[in-house]
Amino acid sequence: MSRRFLLLPLLGLALSGASAACAGRTSEPPTPTAERPAPNGPPGAAAQGQVEEEESAGTDVNVGGMMTRANAFGFELYQRVRGAPGNVVIAPISVHMALSMTYAGARADTAAEMQQVLHVDPADTTLHRAYRAVGSTWNTTTSATLRTANRLFAAEGLPLAPEFVALTRTEYDAPVELLDFAGAPDPSRRTINQWVAQRTEERIQELLPAGAVSPLTRLVLVNAIYFKSTWQTPFDASATEPAPFLVNGATEANVPMMRGRATFAWAELPEGLRILEMPYTGGDLSMILLLPNERSGTEALSGIEGALSTETLTRWRAAMSRVEVEVRLPRFRLEPPSMALAGPLRALGMPTAFGGEADFSGIAPPPGSLSISDVFHRAFIEVNEEGTEAAAATAVVMRARRAGPPPPSFMADHPFVFVLLDLRSGAVLFLGRVSDPR
Repeated sequence: MSRRFLLLPLLGLALSGASAACAGRTSEPPTPTAERPAPNGPPGAAAQGQVEEEESAGTDVNVGGMMTRANAFGFELYQRVRGAPGNVVIAPISVHMALSMTYAGARADTAAEMQQVLHVDPADTTLHRAYRAVGSTWNTTTSATLRTANRLFAAEGLPLAPEFVALTRTEYDAPVELLDFAGAPDPSRRTINQWVAQRTEERIQELLPAGAVSPLTRLVLVNAIYFKSTWQTPFDASATEPAPFLVNGATEANVPMMRGRATFAWAELPEGLRILEMPYTGGDLSMILLLPNERSGTEALSGIEGALSTETLTRWRAAMSRVEVEVRLPRFRLEPPSMALAGPLRALGMPTAFGGEADFSGIAPPPGSLSISDVFHRAFIEVNEEGTEAAAATAVVMRARRAGPPPPSFMADHPFVFVLLDLRSGAVLFLGRVSDPR
């Protein structure tokens, strides 16, 4: 039997006109590269054949450096959204990718602030090409399903800058779809949500909540990432049984607890936590679990979360060694509502993008005609078990035993943190906290 792990993070970023007049009386013709709603198809299908393909990104693209900076942004964003009690899940790379598309059209102070928040290196001109290279790798991964989709939903008549349209289409595979935000804001919102649902196997139906789109909305940039894979060493579903989990570090409740024994990278760290890395089939992606030794309360878990950074995670991983580990991990499903990120992003240092002084004239002239109204993010995680032939064969290995002292244990019977890594690019794809797996 195998465990499948599905994550569906999405991000919608809405830009509004500076005034009602701007929304209702735009007279310029639509940019020639914009398109009407395309028939249902795979992510990016509408762009195929309409843009001349550039040469594949070469070794001059600094993917590793870009991902290091994107991860730094992701950990900082997590610090801003983790305060509320309960479960948390975000896809930092999804937020960074959507904001990077937006940054391409930012100018003056707006660009300078976004540059700082996104950790963009001004000397590195390959940011967008690096995302093209990474997206190409993800979308052609064969050992797991890992794909991205981007789209620009623009108001009819919005004079999009041809250079911006060309860049987002070429580097992010993000075609433009025209919508009547001014005359039909809620039907436009439903159209965007339908596009999202189609690209997430109908898992997420309502990325943009009611009221998120108004007659002033001029442009909505949407990014979606979908991941699905099996463990390299799967759990045996017949070994799963109810076991106590200390919900929110305070109250015990029985949850389905998966059990297994196999060789993993593991360490017990002096900071008072255990770290376990569990690879997915193919070995290109893995999940890192961070479990505080202190079972009750939230102080130890909060300390782990507060210490999270690229440098800390690198140091903790370097301390791991491969040993046989007895693993207990709850089966869970996290499905939080859409998260509004305007507040956290302002707090991180990019307030100008959300105000009347915003300059996104690289997206549509003139300066001051566009600002970000909000950034919506939603993620879905489901951990379950299904019968598969490959899992049954692998489960035999998990049943193996040997004489000697018992192996170290990783018993996740209390709140823990998870990080899902793409080992090829170094990207932190997903980051979150499980406080209540029920």
